[in-house]
Amino acid sequence: MIKVLLTGGSGYIGSVLTGRLLEEGMRVTVLDNLMYGQTSLLPYCGHPHFNFVRGDVRDERTLAELIRGQDYILPLAAIVGAPACARDPEMSTAVNSGAIALLNRLREKRQSVIYPTTNSGYGTTQGDAYCTEETPLAPISLYGRDKVEAERLLLEAGNAITLRFATAFGISPRMRLDLLVNDFTYRAVKDGYLVIFEKHFKRNFLHVRDAADCFVYAINHFDEMKNEPYNVGLNDANISKEELALRIKRHVPGLYIHFAEIGTDPDKRNYIVSNDKINARGFVAQRGLDEGIRELIQGYQMIGRSSMYNA
Repeated sequence: MIKVLLTGGSGYIGSVLTGRLLEEGMRVTVLDNLMYGQTSLLPYCGHPHFNFVRGDVRDERTLAELIRGQDYILPLAAIVGAPACARDPEMSTAVNSGAIALLNRLREKRQSVIYPTTNSGYGTTQGDAYCTEETPLAPISLYGRDKVEAERLLLEAGNAITLRFATAFGISPRMRLDLLVNDFTYRAVKDGYLVIFEKHFKRNFLHVRDAADCFVYAINHFDEMKNEPYNVGLNDANISKEELALRIKRHVPGLYIHFAEIGTDPDKRNYIVSNDKINARGFVAQRGLDEGIRELIQGYQMIGRSSMYNA
């Protein structure tokens, strides 16, 4: 039986991924400090192959004990997003870069790492040329810089795969509203209007369940994929904020959209991404934006804003 250590397993992607790994018959140990008070993994407490440890990825003793005997390490634990990192830069660097260096030092050479980095490492481009894995990285936030550094450490050490995920969307047991599709859809449903700055800025998107499926795929095809980075996103979702808003309006016809000509968005990322490399390896994201928007509209009938932001 494959043994997996999943740090940050009660987070937005981790809460979906935990279930997928268990479905695949793997033994899953989750390490998480539950910093947002989430209870997203309660449904798995009775599963015979699930183990939860409440702790911090910066704690060397805890990490060393949990790494021992694992086949795969999936380090999802992170302070995610530019606003959350800006709130406590020291802690964010310690978690997003320092903890990765720690686990890299503690793991045995045979132990494989699949690391979720971010395609926000591409930073600000003109949004008119596809970024490939060979495109120079130019992160514009502390979050992006720390993730890029962690990716470099792992790829140089070897026996690792890095997944440069597009901006995630969709329903998760540990929901987040501070993601572009999730945020725009929430505001459309709850407020009935959107005010959008720099409407031409482009981004690529990926459903949270496709992100979880990609981890499973990477485990099952590790030897063919190892020691390389991969962009992972929806091929037909390299779109601008304007195009996203208009897509949401198809599902919320009464939505009023104001494209502001004065003012700026603090998030300056503007890029489109090629997913050809991972597609050629056999993984193609399946869940489209419209499917995700419909799902979000349903979910927002059940939930409120409360603690669903990371900043």
